[in-house]
Amino acid sequence: MIVRWGLDELAGVLTELGIASPLLISSARWSDQSLPIDPAERWDEVPSARIPEAAARAGDGVVALGGGSAIDLGKAVSAEAGVPLVSIPTTYAGAEWTGYFGIRDPDRKMRGGGAGAHIGGVVYEPMLTLSLPREETVGTAMNALAHCAEALYVDGHNPDADDHALQGASLIGRWLPEVVARPEDLEARTHLLEGAMHAGIALGKSMLALGHAMAQALGGRYGLPHGAMNAIVLPPALRFNREVAPEAVARLGAALGGDAVERVEELARLGGYERLRDQGVPEEELAEVAAAASERAGAKANPRPATPAQIEELLRSVY
Repeated sequence: MIVRWGLDELAGVLTELGIASPLLISSARWSDQSLPIDPAERWDEVPSARIPEAAARAGDGVVALGGGSAIDLGKAVSAEAGVPLVSIPTTYAGAEWTGYFGIRDPDRKMRGGGAGAHIGGVVYEPMLTLSLPREETVGTAMNALAHCAEALYVDGHNPDADDHALQGASLIGRWLPEVVARPEDLEARTHLLEGAMHAGIALGKSMLALGHAMAQALGGRYGLPHGAMNAIVLPPALRFNREVAPEAVARLGAALGGDAVERVEELARLGGYERLRDQGVPEEELAEVAAAASERAGAKANPRPATPAQIEELLRSVY
């Protein structure tokens, strides 16, 4: 995949990929954002389940500008139309590094998913993250941190992914508090985006485990932000996995500068993320959420098998 820093690199990336008339996918928030390209069409319903309609407008490529929802939609359109995708992330979610995607409707409810996006390139522009609100900043950074954590112990983890996971965790742990304290500090935002990039690379080289399975089940059922869910459920997932992967969890802690679970909880609190009840999750449905999580790929790739009853216990520990 082509990786460049700075919006002025976008046109060159498209040229390298042979894209002349792309569909630009972005949320309404970015409707006034100028880009150094002239897209053939623009799609601003994000998220959207109207994939075939968007794919019919895809031309010879897709540019996705925004967070995980915009990039996931871009991946779905790329897969449907068979054209390359270039992502311009405006959050720290890391969706730009895999060909997998979820499809949500405008109410953010999950309507399916798939794989097979033609990942062509990514252009990072830290200036686009300066206006990101605190909750989204922390939530998407915690999603990135979960990518780092799980890359260290998921089935199929490997030294290359480990290196990126540890670099990403170190940068996120160091710079997320700085960004929260000084949201318009471009240096801090740049380093945090670098951490998210390393987290995304680790994700692409290793994939997901139990924490993400729980976060996906919660977010997909209730339309809740994926980052917020990861922020809340990563600590119990780490506690659960520490029994079988103590060295991996210890390495994460070293990268974060302390006990892994305690540091993750500290960072999550920067966004106000502590309990599922605060996000409106119904307690009486936790067993159903746990059952759904147990069937997800991340749960099956977890180093320690987890039954629905065990997952329910983990969810209740943060309820």
